[in-house]
Amino acid sequence: MENPIRVLVAKPGLDGHDRGAKVIARALRDAGMEVIYTGLRQTPEQIVNAAIQEDVDVVAVSILSGAHGTLLPRIAELLKQQDAEDILFVAGGVIPDDDIPELLTSGVKAIFTPGTTTTETVEFIRNNVRK
Repeated sequence: MENPIRVLVAKPGLDGHDRGAKVIARALRDAGMEVIYTGLRQTPEQIVNAAIQEDVDVVAVSILSGAHGTLLPRIAELLKQQDAEDILFVAGGVIPDDDIPELLTSGVKAIFTPGTTTTETVEFIRNNVRK
């Protein structure tokens, strides 16, 4: 029997709205993935440390605060510093289209904006996790 994909769902920074993170966590669980939800107001360091400790395949960050230009590249940088670039790093939330290219260049592998279906997110993760 194959091990399930392990996903860390995180909410970085001061963003206190976690409905989207809970929706995606539930969708990933329903798709057979193992989900660890770190809760609100996590620092990039806490997120990366948890990802490594939990030996996850994916870090999925939900961000609505507008701090995506700072927090997401920092998470990508920390994953690289920890030799954890094999962990798929994705993000979702209210992120302007103009900001997406720079975030993808920084190390985020996909950005899921409002209107993205949970099915699209699940399929992207399934198709991009190296198991």
